[in-house]
Amino acid sequence: MEQVSKFVPVIIERLKAHYPVVNTQLDHTSAFELLIATILSAQCTDSQVNKVTKVLFARYSDPDSLAGANLDDIKKIIFPTGFYNNKAKNIKACANKIQKEFDGKVPRNIKALTSLPGVGRKTANVVRSVCFNIPTIVVDTHVFRVSRRLGLTHETDPVKVEFELMDVLPKTVWNDIGLQFIYLGRQICHARKPACSRCFLNDLCPYL
Repeated sequence: MEQVSKFVPVIIERLKAHYPVVNTQLDHTSAFELLIATILSAQCTDSQVNKVTKVLFARYSDPDSLAGANLDDIKKIIFPTGFYNNKAKNIKACANKIQKEFDGKVPRNIKALTSLPGVGRKTANVVRSVCFNIPTIVVDTHVFRVSRRLGLTHETDPVKVEFELMDVLPKTVWNDIGLQFIYLGRQICHARKPACSRCFLNDLCPYL
């Protein structure tokens, strides 16, 4: 890990050069909308989620309205995102808990966020990073894959990967680097057949 850490500044510099501006691809106008959209994004593309949430948030734009929504109506709207039965139950229950226990406001605290139905560390960290500007590292499948291939971590548990990356990377880049890894994972460092020959980190990557 010591050998890899000396390349960290170069990795950060190149990621910033290639992806100078990074933003979540999930459409939202509030922390609540991003929270719900992120729950729906499990096993679904961001573009598909955006199509669904455009309809969902037009009807239920806050915790109070979603908590009181008819479950079957929610299921019909979110059906294209997959796993709609569980997702519908979770987002309705999540909205209900926010309304009853957090005065209708999405909490900032990681423990409070992960106490909400359907919300794990990844989803919680997305909201904390994007909406509250709290330094976090979001570990999704792309971040998990890219960081392991680069040798920044050898952990196999996403939570352990998150904490190891926090040790290796400076806090000032946490919020951006997760999204930069996601961009890299989607465009170049694919799961099955990574395009290593056109990767701007291939001279540093031990995966080759």
